[in-house]
Amino acid sequence: MNEIISTNIKAEVTIREVWEAKKRIGSLIKKTPAVESFILSERAGRPVYLKLETVHDTGAFKVRGAANKIFSLSEEEKKRGVTTYSTGNHGMAVAYVAKKLGIEATVCISNRVPKAKVDSLKRLGAVIEFCGESQDEAGERCFTLEKEQGLTVIEPFDDPHIIAGQGTIGLELLEDIPCLTDVIVPLSGGGLLSGIGMAVKSNDPGIRVTGVSMAESAVMYESLRAGKPVKLPEKDTLADSLLGGIGLDNRYTFEMVKRYMDQVLLISEDEIAYSMAYMMDHHRMIMEGAAGTAIAALLGKKIEHQEGAIAVIITGHNVDLSVVQRILQTYSPS
Repeated sequence: MNEIISTNIKAEVTIREVWEAKKRIGSLIKKTPAVESFILSERAGRPVYLKLETVHDTGAFKVRGAANKIFSLSEEEKKRGVTTYSTGNHGMAVAYVAKKLGIEATVCISNRVPKAKVDSLKRLGAVIEFCGESQDEAGERCFTLEKEQGLTVIEPFDDPHIIAGQGTIGLELLEDIPCLTDVIVPLSGGGLLSGIGMAVKSNDPGIRVTGVSMAESAVMYESLRAGKPVKLPEKDTLADSLLGGIGLDNRYTFEMVKRYMDQVLLISEDEIAYSMAYMMDHHRMIMEGAAGTAIAALLGKKIEHQEGAIAVIITGHNVDLSVVQRILQTYSPS
């Protein structure tokens, strides 16, 4: 499914803030590689680069935004501690940065969060609270903790520091891929796409930004169609890190996604699974279903051809091995 999104609104986060984020997080977050995939390049008929956010210690891109936000807190805020709500990866990012800085962190998650991510949160020493069956329910508990204990909420996406931190990926793409004309970005709450889209288009407005999401429970997609943030029930998906609402009071990402995203694609569960199996078979690379949505857009030839290189954001690899095994048994890439 392919729908073009266009609007003329003013973004709330600037490229200056992305450069500030790059400097702020540099002591903890290192540049990730953008490696050319010759197999995917052959299929696409143009260079395809994989931006490997999987190499972070937390195994996912979320650590950029979390670090930028937590580094920006006052000493008093750090002393009181932080809390967040998450489908897994953001919670791990907050726990990781907090542990590095000696800050207490409480992570609120739903009962839907996969075991691999729960285990990682435990290893990072976070206090874990299980709350309901959705990220929205976990968020409600998070804000209760803010009121009751004075903890600082580290938003998963709808925050200028989070958006700017994720935008540092865009700066690295521009540094490493001079011929860049397309970026494919998994889309959930929109912090990643907002940051990357703003960063690359501030340099070259002609770079095409494609958002990709699973076909079910694609809240940002449905919100764009409705013209306002909406709420949807969460459904089981391989792209579990793309689950969660965007907030009915969304302040930043809804408008920024409208401004910086050129098109949005919805990806079926079969396409996600096949893409994950394909990358394991051809690249010996384990990735989450969220990253699989981006690969599926290429394998399904859903990106209209134009000259120049494509960057695919490989957002994370925190997936249960039981899921990996099931996919490999079911799908046999050719």
